[in-house]
Amino acid sequence: MVFGRSKRGDRTAPAEPVTLKILVAGGFGVGKTTLVGAVSEIRPLRTEEVLTEASRPVDSTAGVEAKSTTTVAMDFGRITINDGLVLYLFGTPGQDRFWFLWDELATGALGAVVLADTRRLENSFAAIDYFERRGIPFTVAVNCFDDAERYPVETVREALDLDGGIPVLLCDARQRESARDVLISVVEHAMHTAARAPADR
Repeated sequence: MVFGRSKRGDRTAPAEPVTLKILVAGGFGVGKTTLVGAVSEIRPLRTEEVLTEASRPVDSTAGVEAKSTTTVAMDFGRITINDGLVLYLFGTPGQDRFWFLWDELATGALGAVVLADTRRLENSFAAIDYFERRGIPFTVAVNCFDDAERYPVETVREALDLDGGIPVLLCDARQRESARDVLISVVEHAMHTAARAPADR
């Protein structure tokens, strides 16, 4: 029987996981910070500040009267989908005056989630327009608030005037599994979009 030592250089290092950047966007008070916090495996970075009297004329809390804080820069979290795939999540600020941050946050993003609230569906249009203009694949996720009326997915799609290929899901941003399903939808949609791109040229 012959014994031999393996060469030191033969040992292969474990493969590094693929890391992808996903944006979580939507209107003011729609649940972006909640979704990032629910799904992140690390303590999320938050840049929330207390709403003040000075912000009342600027930040309408209609429909979200109990909201007392707001994101002023971004939220950041991380979730490992499997051994080979890690998602970095960047939650965008919802107010118009912080939109100058969006271009920076969107750089290098694979795709995005547009969170929607059926009580204030019109607040989703700005985020949808932003991603459509820049060609960034996105999924619309309707955050099912306890006191919000529920509508079929196709009714929401029609109300938002979305292309049939854009995924629309119902979710509960407080629940980890629900938020995870939304993120998986974004990755799958972005991959299908990228695969179709050469054929469309």
